[in-house]
Amino acid sequence: MTAVVIIGGGPGGYEAALVARQLGADVTLIDSNGVGGSAVLTDCVPSKSLIATANVMNLAAESGSLGVLIDGQPAAAHLLSADLNVVNARVKTLAEAQSEDIEARLVREGVRVVHGKGRLNGSNLVLVGTPDGGEVTYRADAVLIATGARPRQLADAMPDGERILNWEQLYDLETLPERLIVVGSGVTGAEFASAYQGLGSRVVLISSRDRVLPGEDPDAAAVLEEVYARRGLEVISQARAISARRTEGGVVVKLADGREIHGSHVLMAVGSIPNTEHLGLEGVGVEMGKNGFIRVDRVSRTSVRGVYAAGDVTGVFMLASVAAMQGRIAMWHALGDAVHPLDLNLVSSNIFTSPEIATVGMTQKDLDEGTFRGDVIMLPFATNARSKMQDQQDGFVKIFCRRGSRLIAGAVVVGVNASELIHVLTVALSQRMTVDELASAFTVYPSLSGSIAEAARRLHIHAE
Repeated sequence: MTAVVIIGGGPGGYEAALVARQLGADVTLIDSNGVGGSAVLTDCVPSKSLIATANVMNLAAESGSLGVLIDGQPAAAHLLSADLNVVNARVKTLAEAQSEDIEARLVREGVRVVHGKGRLNGSNLVLVGTPDGGEVTYRADAVLIATGARPRQLADAMPDGERILNWEQLYDLETLPERLIVVGSGVTGAEFASAYQGLGSRVVLISSRDRVLPGEDPDAAAVLEEVYARRGLEVISQARAISARRTEGGVVVKLADGREIHGSHVLMAVGSIPNTEHLGLEGVGVEMGKNGFIRVDRVSRTSVRGVYAAGDVTGVFMLASVAAMQGRIAMWHALGDAVHPLDLNLVSSNIFTSPEIATVGMTQKDLDEGTFRGDVIMLPFATNARSKMQDQQDGFVKIFCRRGSRLIAGAVVVGVNASELIHVLTVALSQRMTVDELASAFTVYPSLSGSIAEAARRLHIHAE
């Protein structure tokens, strides 16, 4: 029986373990921080649970036009408040329960779950330091490294867990920040800025670029900035934070141009670094790439035969869904099953701001730079009947198609439940559908998905 040892219990690790067991391997999963990893315990599950509360508050605050009254008054944000102790208790309970559920399934499927810290001792031996100070050795025909990443820190803005925070420390707050400064306008910063504004904090978002979400679709970022402004969230653009320090009653963030921004708390959302220390990677010759991430190919192989890597530790595309797929692909390859190399063009992703921003495939940048020849249509949700009924008209559907073939090449959805709506476009892309084929499928009326079909129809070209 093939022996597989997996170091790291996040999505890349536990999904790989399940596939390896399905294929008949003897599987040992070594986990040091809780099965589910940061995705379950400190990142995706808790943050999206927090965001769920913020979204309810945003909906309630903006429902006055629907005739909703709060204590006899038209709905408004100042009439709402959140009990952060209750919110965070729920967040932690959900995360812990999800972790326990995943570990229970692994055990049911026959995975040996070992709690401890693993490291390579050659390419086919893994040493595990156990919590009681002992050490156990496991033989491995294939090893998967799935140890994830952690928040990057600035030397002059070290988190203290009280006023200067990283995103893993937010769930220990007992009171809602009165004025939260968020440093970093990437996905994490934008999501938490949106969430805490919805919960009732006054939020200042500091962006080193000329707009929020600089790596995303510019039309999507523009919609988000419009909503931020309408809700009173302040964005300071083209400003680089160089330090954060505590004051008597809060924090002060210093910018490179000399300005000082005062607040009650600051969230440092300035990227991630891979967890590659003390794994014995250098000793066996595993090649590292940019910024210390493990270099892998499209079937998750490292430079060392029999050693694979998956998830955030590779820096390929830091999403739980990609980590899980990398882990599965690694096991399919290692155990001789049919395998399709990872295709990042088919990865759908979502930013859980309010409104959400979902993307898949080719982008506006690709079109503008000539990476592919195509056409694009953008259809605002303001024209959608369902959006009008719900009074949630922020956002749009944007579809890219290839010129000539009319094959769907990419898409952007901005709006309520964009994370759900993007799936149909991801399927269309992966199945090589044309815009006409997508448009010919029935949609419910009224529905937000009707705008997807309508956008596809507008990309039809009449054959002469």
